[in-house]
Amino acid sequence: MNREKAITILNQYITKQSLINHMLSVEAAMRFYAKYYNEDKEKWGICGLLHDFDYEIHPTLDRHPQDGANILRSVGVEEEIILAILSHADHTGVPRNNLMRKALYACDEITGLITACALVRPSKSIYDLEVKSVKKKWKDKAFAAGAKRQEVEKGAQELGIDLWEHVHNVIVAMRSIAPQIFLEGSIDPTDKK
Repeated sequence: MNREKAITILNQYITKQSLINHMLSVEAAMRFYAKYYNEDKEKWGICGLLHDFDYEIHPTLDRHPQDGANILRSVGVEEEIILAILSHADHTGVPRNNLMRKALYACDEITGLITACALVRPSKSIYDLEVKSVKKKWKDKAFAAGAKRQEVEKGAQELGIDLWEHVHNVIVAMRSIAPQIFLEGSIDPTDKK
């Protein structure tokens, strides 16, 4: 499985731009952590890219991601990636017993919160988003209420990294793809931090 084939799978099953942006964000974060841990960036990136590919067709816990796993098997996705995708959902019971699985879980929810924090900035950009801004919004439980803060904390803990260092790392990863996820806002990319 390569990235081109993974993108083909996404295009076949996903129509909502917000969901595509989420999966691209998780892919970027997974690539960041693959480099951080000296792991396979391509494999980890594909795992992030495909983790929610079936969410539009299986939007309920009784089907996502377990029914999607069968689709991925039918198109030749590696079992290691499929098991990582299954492990990002607590209800599947698939243990997060390796770094790729832990990283996927840690990167999933936090990307949504970071996106929301960037979009409420005057610049609507991730380039000037700092950890302290995320900390402020973190305390407001009504803000980006869909981003499950308990899962974000649990993910960082399982990955063995400080929560705010993790937030910083994911911001950096998402900055690297800001144009693709529509988070450049009004900031000139040549002036980005």
